Amino acid sequence: MMHTKKSLGSKIFDFVNILFLSLLTLSVIYPFVYMFSQSISDYVAVGKGEITFLPKGIQWESYKTVLGDSQIGTAYANSIYYTVVATVITVFANGLAAYSISHPDFKMRKFFVMMFMFTMFFSGGMIPNYLNKKNLGLLDTVWAMVHPSVSMWNIMLMQTNFKQISPSLRESAYLDGAGDWYVFWRIYMPLSKAIIATVAVFAAVTNWNNYFAALLYLTSPSKEPLPVLLRRILISNENLQSSVEAAAAATSSLSGDTDPVTYQGMMTSIKMATVFVTIGPIILVYPFAQKYFVKGVMVGSVKG
Repeated sequence: MMHTKKSLGSKIFDFVNILFLSLLTLSVIYPFVYMFSQSISDYVAVGKGEITFLPKGIQWESYKTVLGDSQIGTAYANSIYYTVVATVITVFANGLAAYSISHPDFKMRKFFVMMFMFTMFFSGGMIPNYLNKKNLGLLDTVWAMVHPSVSMWNIMLMQTNFKQISPSLRESAYLDGAGDWYVFWRIYMPLSKAIIATVAVFAAVTNWNNYFAALLYLTSPSKEPLPVLLRRILISNENLQSSVEAAAAATSSLSGDTDPVTYQGMMTSIKMATVFVTIGPIILVYPFAQKYFVKGVMVGSVKG
């Protein structure tokens, strides 16, 4: 194989590019390492601000406190339920819309495309959405959190993928007596796993981090998702006050009165542990969906 010798300018470009991407990667990874180090470090070291990168004095009491709190468990279950149900409904709703407007024989295709495009630039706003859910009787219910999110961006991704499916498959199914529901479920959706995974990742991340809708539509503490509880913990610490005192009493190194530095380190460590527990599922799921995600967002970008 013949190798072309790189010019000095090309080598400089490669060096600068690698250096820039390395610094960018480090800037993304560092906050996660820092949070994890603070969550497992000794309370005194955290309270004195001695943690910069690597942990000091490993302890797991923070995670025991977080995972042992009943409110965390309830909020965690609510978040998982809301995310899974909302993601499934969102993929289904966007898939139906994309299938309809990708069908060349759909007479109102242009009208609905214009309607969907309109929503990309204008929306009703917070108050109309609240009044709409109130009039529908959805306030403080699961449906206020799992309603489908029909996004023109997701519809465009799925529509582009559907258009690349050979029309002969649909026509053959029609000749065999199949209807649109059969074509959609048995032909289009199985052939669109990459784009479905892409839209599902978008929807899952959005719904997992969706705390504003919960603040707006939910009033029962038992229905709160994890981001709402996390927000309250990070602001006031009131929800884990009793758990912190119990952890301090149970830790042999913290016998007797807890000094302010240790107490501050304890609260900071528990905060970081809570944040890490919150983002854990998304971090674990994303690597498995990455190959579909990359393939899905590239659909339609290369022709010929």
